[in-house]
Amino acid sequence: MSGLAILILAAGRSTRMRGADKLLEPVGGQPVLRHLANEALRLGPPVYVTLPPGDIARRAALAGLAIEIVELTDPKAGMAESLAAGIGALPPGITGAMLVLGDMPEVTSEDMMALIGAQAEAGGTDVFRGCTADGSPGHPVIFPARLFEDLTRLTGDSGARELLGAEQVRLVPLPGQHAVLDLDTPEDWNRWRARQR
Repeated sequence: MSGLAILILAAGRSTRMRGADKLLEPVGGQPVLRHLANEALRLGPPVYVTLPPGDIARRAALAGLAIEIVELTDPKAGMAESLAAGIGALPPGITGAMLVLGDMPEVTSEDMMALIGAQAEAGGTDVFRGCTADGSPGHPVIFPARLFEDLTRLTGDSGARELLGAEQVRLVPLPGQHAVLDLDTPEDWNRWRARQR
């Protein structure tokens, strides 16, 4: 785990939530953003969280946690800019970054550890990506440091999709829908909560 950092992307605008903030939706009695940060902190590597400029509510949700906040300067920045800013904030000596999306309530520390373990076992500098049992790719994703420069040049809303397409990606199966379940609308959240009962 030496040299790894965990980067939670949490600068999205929740445009499909009709005024609510999906990253503040409760999971286990706390905002999903705080839940994911706590799951990441259980593992030991430093945790970085990207936030939109001036977002008081998300900052408050993370209050008291031993994390580094990376505040973006552009309120309209897309996922790629958020990822680029987070990677650009990492200190020298980081050998890999695990990218975690801030709206995935089923991702656990065990899932993150599965990727870390797969990377440690395989060695080398490949990309490691969470997937479902049938191989559908999702998140988290571990990027090696050799790709950091490319990641800092990304723009737009496609994230690192194009970069991933050019890489040797090792898929790591995670339980159920953990790797692919993200909740973007109030209806998504309501359906998910109904299944938890």
